[in-house]
Amino acid sequence: MRMAVAVVLACGLVTAFAAPAGAQTSSQAAPPAASPPASAPQLEEVLVTGQSLEDDLPQQLSQYGTRVTTVTSGQIESGGYIDVASALESLTPGLYITSGNGPFDYVQVSLQGSRTEDVLWLVDGVRINNRLYAGTTPLDTIPASMIDHIEVLDGGQALFYGTQAMAGAVNIVTRPFTDHPQGAWSVGLDSNDGKHMDGYFSDGLDQNDFVLYATHDESPGIQPFPTADFQPSGTERHRPYDVTTLGLKYGYNFADDLALSALVQHTNATVGFAEPMLTALAYNQRDETLASSRLDYDPSDAFKLYVKDYYHWWYSYYTEYDNGSTPYVYTPGAPGEITVVNSDDFWGFKDYGVNLLTQFDLNRGFEYLAGYDFQGYTGRDAVLVIQQETEHVNAFFGQIRTTPDLIPDAHLAAGLRYNVPSFGQSALVWNGSGQYDISKSLYVRTTFGTTFRLPTDEELFANDPDDERGDPDLKPETSTSANLAVGGSLIPSDDSSLKWEVTGFYRRIRNLIECGGFDAATDQCLFENVPGDVRVMGEELTLEASISAALSATLDATNNHSRESGSNLQFDQVPANQVKAGLDYHPAGAWYGAGFTLVRVGNLDDEPFGPGAGRFGYGNYTNVDLNGHIFLDQRHHQRIDIHVDNVFNHVYYTALGTGVNDTTGADYVVHDLAMPRTFQVNYTYHFQ
Repeated sequence: MRMAVAVVLACGLVTAFAAPAGAQTSSQAAPPAASPPASAPQLEEVLVTGQSLEDDLPQQLSQYGTRVTTVTSGQIESGGYIDVASALESLTPGLYITSGNGPFDYVQVSLQGSRTEDVLWLVDGVRINNRLYAGTTPLDTIPASMIDHIEVLDGGQALFYGTQAMAGAVNIVTRPFTDHPQGAWSVGLDSNDGKHMDGYFSDGLDQNDFVLYATHDESPGIQPFPTADFQPSGTERHRPYDVTTLGLKYGYNFADDLALSALVQHTNATVGFAEPMLTALAYNQRDETLASSRLDYDPSDAFKLYVKDYYHWWYSYYTEYDNGSTPYVYTPGAPGEITVVNSDDFWGFKDYGVNLLTQFDLNRGFEYLAGYDFQGYTGRDAVLVIQQETEHVNAFFGQIRTTPDLIPDAHLAAGLRYNVPSFGQSALVWNGSGQYDISKSLYVRTTFGTTFRLPTDEELFANDPDDERGDPDLKPETSTSANLAVGGSLIPSDDSSLKWEVTGFYRRIRNLIECGGFDAATDQCLFENVPGDVRVMGEELTLEASISAALSATLDATNNHSRESGSNLQFDQVPANQVKAGLDYHPAGAWYGAGFTLVRVGNLDDEPFGPGAGRFGYGNYTNVDLNGHIFLDQRHHQRIDIHVDNVFNHVYYTALGTGVNDTTGADYVVHDLAMPRTFQVNYTYHFQ
């Protein structure tokens, strides 16, 4: 019932604003290489959707200097990935991402040397970042099987996407409309006793289009910490998950140039919360709904417009049962007695808004984009005590672009965005970008400008008497950044080619928000804008080779130098370097295919006890995955996929935390374990 009401409200809000947008066909300015096989990561891929200005915006930006990497559903299916994080970890050049304890867990992220909170996440263009906490990522309940493709935009993306896109944005695009019946269903198992099911169906009838999709994943999970890190009082030795997602998309075409589309997606999930001590059982029960609708209007090539609204409910209920008292760690109840510490304690938020974007041509040689963005959100946390507040942000933005009619072989752009939040200070950002094709096999491109991150609810409104206090007058974090890339193609032929790109990046972050102050009277840590800044710089090399019509390979190497003001130490949880490589073999029309991916992560450091209380190293690991598939029939409707994660069963750590010794009361470092070697098999039936 609540899902149906969401559709009605979303569609009603759009109709009330009565505004539209049109399709944009985008093509890569650099000469295209031969299309890589389904599971090969792609340096650039252009999707000609012909549906919406919003849908085509990332690929338009790729013409004007932004690197856009596209991960397709074919790559995800071939690789056997069940959640978004694991797919991006293997398939996206330059992006460091690792889950705490296997699938459907919080992740650490670094894009071009960034912190986790510097990357914006979207589903079909709707922001899904956690409004309560900057570092708590939204990927712990997003399955991979609902995805048509993922677009990763490198560099500052504040102009069109707003807060938190300081290092880049990741747009997860769900299953598209089709004009004929099409669908698939799949079942799978893995060696961690995990079970997977998913299916989708799409069709069109007259002016109506629709897509239905559903996915379910469950597992008792893996052991989250080394055995030596557990205390006797911590009896929950696995981190289970149970995630179900249902989605419905509907479209109605009023005319060739006017269309309405709507999305409702609901996720219900129970994900374990791992602790090495005291805990007998701890979990988050997630109830999440994303609803949006959009009106697109495309009367001519000279004018395109859309209006979109969205509503995002993210409700989580935390439950924890602890074992009895230990000598140094107080828990109510007698030794050996299980005590309810939290029972469905609420933490969550509502995020809603309206976005308008128009593109128009007034004179030859130029294009113009102008837009308005309204965001409202409210949230609270009963566990860590974040007060209930409602915030609003109004933003106005615009961009002017040149076309090759003005400067042949060149695409140049410049834009401004002004944000006015109800709490904190306003932020004005600007952006410039461009690409110039020196020849058919050589190009240069750049992006430069400013970005921002508005404070989270925790940073503004937290008031935990035992821990921290926010400041409603915090300034937004701001950054100045620049990317410069040179690339091209070599040895082009019908069956083989080599695409290459070398990128340098720089970013300077000011007004950094940290819990660095202290109120002795209340014994609280205080959030504040700390003096100094963070400087990030680095370089990246990306190669993509089509060795033959059936065989392709990729290689990406990144070095990051992220330093806080006055320090010569790498920023916490940001790898100093990373290498990704892949090999894919998919003969055209064959009944089989195979591939492998390699991820090499350099040294990482963290301060699990807090700033200045000790620095500990981890990382420095290599992970190799293998995948293969066979078709069971000549028409390739039936398919079996096999995936082996962590082939060599290396033991490595994805993050650091803290624990308290049962006997001595001393703090100690806890190590989050990565996935052990895991075998997975899936059966899929496609029809159309």
